[in-house]
Amino acid sequence: MSVFNIFLGHISSVVSSLIQTIEMANQLDLKKITVEPTRDPSHGDLATNVAMVLAKPLGQNPRQLAEKIVGELKRIADIEKLEIAGPGFINMTLTSQFWHNQLREVLRQKERYGDSTLGKGELLNVEFVSVNPTGPLHTGHGRNAVLGDAIAALMRKVGYKVIREYYVNDAGGQVNALARSVYLRYLQALGKEISKNDFTADMYHGDYLIPVGEAFAKELGRQWLGKPESEWLPIFREKSVAAMMEGIRTTLGHLGVVVDVYTSEKELVKAGRIEETLKILEDQGDVYQGVLNPPKGHVVDDWEERPQTLFKATAYGDDIDRALKKSDGSWTYFAGDIAYHVDKFKRGFKHMINVFGSDHSGYVKRLTSAVKALTQGQANLEIKVCQMVNFLDNGVPVRMSKRAGTFITVDEVIERVSKDVTRFMMISRHQDMPIDFDFAKVVEQTKDNPIFYIQYAHARICSVLRHTQSIFPNINLNYLESANIELLTDESELAMIKLIANWPRQVEVAALVREPHRLANYLYDLASLFHALWNKGKDNTHLRFIDPNQEELTKARLALIKCVAMIISSGLLLFGITPVQEMR
Repeated sequence: MSVFNIFLGHISSVVSSLIQTIEMANQLDLKKITVEPTRDPSHGDLATNVAMVLAKPLGQNPRQLAEKIVGELKRIADIEKLEIAGPGFINMTLTSQFWHNQLREVLRQKERYGDSTLGKGELLNVEFVSVNPTGPLHTGHGRNAVLGDAIAALMRKVGYKVIREYYVNDAGGQVNALARSVYLRYLQALGKEISKNDFTADMYHGDYLIPVGEAFAKELGRQWLGKPESEWLPIFREKSVAAMMEGIRTTLGHLGVVVDVYTSEKELVKAGRIEETLKILEDQGDVYQGVLNPPKGHVVDDWEERPQTLFKATAYGDDIDRALKKSDGSWTYFAGDIAYHVDKFKRGFKHMINVFGSDHSGYVKRLTSAVKALTQGQANLEIKVCQMVNFLDNGVPVRMSKRAGTFITVDEVIERVSKDVTRFMMISRHQDMPIDFDFAKVVEQTKDNPIFYIQYAHARICSVLRHTQSIFPNINLNYLESANIELLTDESELAMIKLIANWPRQVEVAALVREPHRLANYLYDLASLFHALWNKGKDNTHLRFIDPNQEELTKARLALIKCVAMIISSGLLLFGITPVQEMR
């Protein structure tokens, strides 16, 4: 349990005792009561708004109510000092003993510190990547993949039973375009001259399909040469998708992403899931024949000026109603997408998180409204949209075009800067913000490079722990719970303990808002504080982690920095990054 939840519990008990005789006690909204770290450490460790929240409904002056609450809080042994600030906020300074006990708790729980039961073991589906199987993963896909993977790991840490899923769009027109593109490369491998003019606008002429065509030529020989498209298209479509998905799976493996379930759009269509979904909507009265108004100011891909089969999306929060069928009678992409989400719901998922690329931002309202309609509000769908990754090569922007084949692949990035650096950079900022990824910057060994600075802190701690064994061979580094933690009295040491104790809260908040980048920021702050303490020891020998003349004090400080290392390790592993023992 986090420090903040501990004291929120204390405050709730105090509030209950103060208002138990008031008739309206059951009507008070205690969820608005918060316990937060103070903005200025000189004002104490924690601050609560309890008096401000309860003053109006209780008909009392906020400061007078705060004084009553302070009177009750004084009975809590862990509180050293209480102050009323401003109109009625209560600041609390906690005892050193309390913070020392928090460090012991970290030593006891090790990497499990920060785990919680927030999710209560409930099923959660995280669908991410879901790239059309028409080419390799490029860097925009990489951000989507890492964010989804990190969200899944984060939600598992707080107690959800998480399933990672990839939706394979293998039933649309883009798959036919892929098959035709591969067929041209197949012909090329058999000796036919192929130029860019042979590719239509919707086809893929990137060089990445050349080895695919060569492999098909080797496997199939000349049997499809000169045959009509109606004969070879189904074969090439199936084999092309399989080849692309094999490459995508391999790249995800290089990136450290493991997908639990791959769901095929083609199989859903074949099983009649779209018709079943349409029937549900029709039975509810959520489908009608109508003509959509022309879009204002932007292009809507499924708008046509004709009578259409429409879903009443506006009844569930969308801006416009949505088409379910195209003019040729085939299903829209939206129809397939909502059938897929019904399939998820039928598999037991009431909680779903989708991670989309920036080109899918227009799908948010239509999908969430459809899930609300099709599950009668029983399921909740959240959609996170990743903005673009702006790739730089020595400060010069690199243009990407999937169909032209000039994009940078995830594999190329990993090969150049490593999996761990790639993953950290992709998770380092809020998904709503674009990322500038410069090859030169992400490998710099400076404080300005967060992944280096965090890893350097972990490596430094490992080095100190190794060095200790030659000076104090009797200290058991695997059992530091017995250390006399009370010897840690310097302000810098206590500040480190307080930041360490903030980890469970950071994990829980990041999980609640689905924002792993918050933990990246926290790990950087923790590493910075450690490096500052390291540098302080250079100038003040009495603050060094190892004092050859004081074994007990050394042991206490080793316990402190080992806790730092365990949290850095826990955080990096959450991101799928391996903590380093030494820097190269």
